[in-house]
Amino acid sequence: MTRRAGASWQWGNPRPAARPAVRPTPRGPVCAAASRPYVRKVSGFRAPAAHNREVFERAVADVAEATRALLDGLEVRGAAARGQAGPPRAGAQRRG
Repeated sequence: MTRRAGASWQWGNPRPAARPAVRPTPRGPVCAAASRPYVRKVSGFRAPAAHNREVFERAVADVAEATRALLDGLEVRGAAARGQAGPPRAGAQRRG
């Protein structure tokens, strides 16, 4: 069996999917910036009229707060979160 460039297998065995790296949780303006497109989509307005601006901005702040509460409440488990390699997986083979 030949190995193709970019193939996700070797010798007929699929490789396990890699877990994404643990990233620091966004804070402050990042949460507000991420919540603005959501409020725009839900409301149907790219920019609200003057008489709707206050409720629009309050919705952005509420979504940003809910996002911060969600991210603060999540618990990341596993060796990657602690910065450790962890024990070898069952069935893992040593090379050498």
